[in-house]
Amino acid sequence: MPNPIAHGGPVALAAAAVAVMSLFAAPAAAQDPEQRIDCGDCPPSETMSWEPQVFHTQEQTFRMVPMRGLVRPWALEFLPNGDILITEHAGRLRIVRDGVLDPEPLDGMPEVFYQRRKGLMDIALHPRYEENQFVYFTYHRASPEHRMAGTPVLARGKFDGRGAVMEMRDLFVSDAAYSGTAQTARVLFGPDGKVYMVIGVPLRNLVGVAESAQDPADHAGKILRLNDDGTVPDDNPFVDTPGHRPEIFALGIRNSNGLTFHPETGELWETENGPQGGDEVNIIRAGRNYGWPVVSYGRAYSGDLTGTDSGPQRPQVWAEGIEDPFFFWNPSISPAGMFFYTGDRFPNWKGDLFVGALRSREIQRLIFNDRGLLVRQQTLLRELKQRIRDVKQGPDGLIYALTDEEDGALLMIEPVEEPAQ
Repeated sequence: MPNPIAHGGPVALAAAAVAVMSLFAAPAAAQDPEQRIDCGDCPPSETMSWEPQVFHTQEQTFRMVPMRGLVRPWALEFLPNGDILITEHAGRLRIVRDGVLDPEPLDGMPEVFYQRRKGLMDIALHPRYEENQFVYFTYHRASPEHRMAGTPVLARGKFDGRGAVMEMRDLFVSDAAYSGTAQTARVLFGPDGKVYMVIGVPLRNLVGVAESAQDPADHAGKILRLNDDGTVPDDNPFVDTPGHRPEIFALGIRNSNGLTFHPETGELWETENGPQGGDEVNIIRAGRNYGWPVVSYGRAYSGDLTGTDSGPQRPQVWAEGIEDPFFFWNPSISPAGMFFYTGDRFPNWKGDLFVGALRSREIQRLIFNDRGLLVRQQTLLRELKQRIRDVKQGPDGLIYALTDEEDGALLMIEPVEEPAQ
């Protein structure tokens, strides 16, 4: 498989709009919470150097090589030939071909409702992409009932391999119309070939309430499970339960920015933003309730332990019938995209969980022992002071991340061999 990186030596990288410049160089050597920020008004991060940089940890020396030219990138996906598709929040779809970012966005994308961190979000390839060329997207479209509200949508198109997505159509339109702050919509395919889509519940809205996460007749605050054509699988947990939307796979979700499947167990893992504190990693199981807004390890933004739309309804962190998180953060880091590393380029990192962080501006590595138990955490790239929106393993075994900035970047992380002592 071709490497998506164009190597060219340890030199400064020019803007990606200069078409002939390579994307990456050769290997060598007090913030507001995510939930409280309009994407268009995010406090500016410190200007990042566009030079490749080498970082040292106890187990691994690695090099970070940045590529600029993106505006608020949200998600990335690798094509079978190693090229990279990247969504931008305002509604553009970009492509990196042979290590070079095309300065022009791809045609054929739908009109998105881009307001208060709603817009174009996630992207996923169909498991049989090489046969059908299907690409799936999540985005918000304007609600027909509420002028200031957006509705999460699952859409599908065919990438023509050149410059356009053809035959774009909405497969599933949720009933979760919300104004106000973030309402994320991640999507990925499971090992069972089904589509898993998460729809968050924002807070402090003119339209919509956080309690919808506990309402089985509402899509908000849920993880949905769909067939690849947007219809409902016959074996969904609530398909025959009166009063429940049949698409629902799990409920009680606040605002999820990351989904991945464990490479060995096949379980669905999720990152979830809490209020002030209480960010979570959850293992999602069919029909289970993950608690929001009944319980939380965080506080309402007012500082109270109890609240309504901005905090938990009970001071305790446990309630009957509620699933405990696998892991939680206090204070908040605003976790985002996530993946388990399975490659061979970083053998000391194999099996560990990597999580992008928006508020704390870093990548977190959750380290597991040989028994699969979490033993410690490690922060990576905090020195960059950039909001990390998505992070994924590439087909080459390297790690790629997106910075959620107006002057956004695609970051490549590759190992550096230490000289023999």
